[in-house]
Amino acid sequence: MIVRIMGEGQVKLADSHFTELNKLDDELLAEVEAGDEESFRRTLGALLDTVRRLGEPLPDDALEPSELILPGTDATLDEVRNMLGDDGLIPG
Repeated sequence: MIVRIMGEGQVKLADSHFTELNKLDDELLAEVEAGDEESFRRTLGALLDTVRRLGEPLPDDALEPSELILPGTDATLDEVRNMLGDDGLIPG
């Protein structure tokens, strides 16, 4: 799966990593719903760090269709709230 982190670029991520990402996504969803800014910042950072660590960066000149788009590190709680679906940022 191709994942885009807004403002950074794209990474190719194996589907086998989505269990770990969904756990962080569930935490992020709860923190956004609670308006817990401090926990939100920590969990968003952990989610993005995990994607970067587990994913293989695509070259800057590659333009693949992204199957998943994640907010950048500097996204606000309200911006992420507007991006959330029923399942959070990551479907499933």
